[in-house]
Amino acid sequence: MGPRAFPPRPAPQPKVGALATSGASISRLRNHVALHILPSRALLKKAPTTRGDTMAAAAPAPQSRPLKDLYEFGEVPPLGHVPANMYAWAIRRERHGPPEQSFKVEVVPTWSLGEDEVLIYVMAGGVNYNGIWAGLGQPISPFDGHKHPFHIAGSDASGIVWAVGAKVKRWKVGDEVIVHCNQDDGDDEECNGGDPMFSSSQRIWGYETPDGSFAQFCRVQSRQLMVKPKHLPWEEAACYTLTLATAYRMLFGHPPHTLKPGDNVLVWGASGGLGVFAVQLVAAAGANAIGVISDETKRDYVMQLGAKGVINRKDFACWGQMPTVNSDEYAAWLKEARKFGKAIWDITGKKDVDIVFEHPGEATFPVSCLVVKRGGMVVFCAGTSGFNIT
Repeated sequence: MGPRAFPPRPAPQPKVGALATSGASISRLRNHVALHILPSRALLKKAPTTRGDTMAAAAPAPQSRPLKDLYEFGEVPPLGHVPANMYAWAIRRERHGPPEQSFKVEVVPTWSLGEDEVLIYVMAGGVNYNGIWAGLGQPISPFDGHKHPFHIAGSDASGIVWAVGAKVKRWKVGDEVIVHCNQDDGDDEECNGGDPMFSSSQRIWGYETPDGSFAQFCRVQSRQLMVKPKHLPWEEAACYTLTLATAYRMLFGHPPHTLKPGDNVLVWGASGGLGVFAVQLVAAAGANAIGVISDETKRDYVMQLGAKGVINRKDFACWGQMPTVNSDEYAAWLKEARKFGKAIWDITGKKDVDIVFEHPGEATFPVSCLVVKRGGMVVFCAGTSGFNIT
């Protein structure tokens, strides 16, 4: 069946200002977060946090109402009417800093469309760490890439197709969709029979482009869209595509080091956005996930996701850049790192791990290289703890 027609069947919605977490489909997504893009007037007075603010989306506006150039929060335009302006959590170069400084609600022009682009009325947007980087302007400023005067973050979304470009055939106004974050120009060998992630034009929507999901409307390429799962509410549908796709590629995208039954996999941040999917993918493949946490209250949660064992990194003192070899600091670091390795062996039966699922970066990379088996793989993205890994 095709996408369900608008309006959707009513689903339970969060209270204004409540945190919308998720919990269905492939995973228990309790650590994932989605935010409804239409905050109440009261929420205009405070900046977004890394966890987001939420409210229920309003019912569709009657078609007989006068058309407007800007619709207030909680007010929905008639289906297919594109107002001239919209509200957005915008970042400006001069505001680079933490979220409470860099993200501000602004009225900005609604996006115009290219012939293969789609305008989405955003019902919920997923929060990812790249929004923090965009706000900070670190390690790079998104403005150095796209050159737009403002940046709207948000690389996950669920919503309703509101307008389509002239060459869009697959989608129509009213379709309920979710958005994945990968964009490219589609005109090179990698995009046509190769791997689009290797295209020189590959970019992450909402981080390397200015038109992400933290607004009333977002603009996407038509090939970014997928049908919204009918059994998921808007928040849950909006929060998993970036991290799930990243985790899958990390574990299955680098032959010959692809996840196999029986493999032992160390998963950093096992209760976080990437880690929850890594643990579940490892378990589903018949392999053994060793989850690393920093909060003891998350132990049972990670075990319930399918981990074979859990290690609390706060029980060890071997984090950060590796000290100078043969110094006293190095000897202390190595002692703690080997203690951490023994904790892994206690779970694996004295076997080094085949894969390290790495994303903190600076704080953990030296230990990851120590505990992986010879011929194994340390695969990582991001660098949430820092970018200097040597």
